[in-house]
Amino acid sequence: MNGKLDPEEHVMEAPTIIEQINSVVEKLNWEEGDDIIVEIGGTVVSGIHQGENYNKKWSTPYGVRKYNKDAFIIISNQSRRDLTGSKPMDREHKPAHPYEPKKEVKKDET
Repeated sequence: MNGKLDPEEHVMEAPTIIEQINSVVEKLNWEEGDDIIVEIGGTVVSGIHQGENYNKKWSTPYGVRKYNKDAFIIISNQSRRDLTGSKPMDREHKPAHPYEPKKEVKKDET
C-alpha cells in the first residue's frame, strides 16, 4: 500500500460543518483578509406588546427573537460585493415584443 493512513484522517466519515465551509470558501477563492459577515436568517422578533395575562404558550413577549426550525446561516463576503449602480444602455432600447396598449372591449348592452 502506498502512503500512510493516519488515525485522524476522515476516510468514511461525512465532512464536518467546518470542512464543508472551508471547501466552499476555497471554491469561491476567498482570501484570509476578506471582510466576511455571518448572519442568521429564518428568525422572527415579536413586535407586539403583550399584556400581563397573555397566553405564554402561543404568544411571545415583545422583542424576543425566535429561530424557525428551518433557520439558515448567511455568509457574505463584503470585500467582493459589487456596489456599482446600474448604468443606462449604450444603445437604443428596442424590445423584442414592443408594448401595445390593450384594446378596450365593449360589453353588449342587452
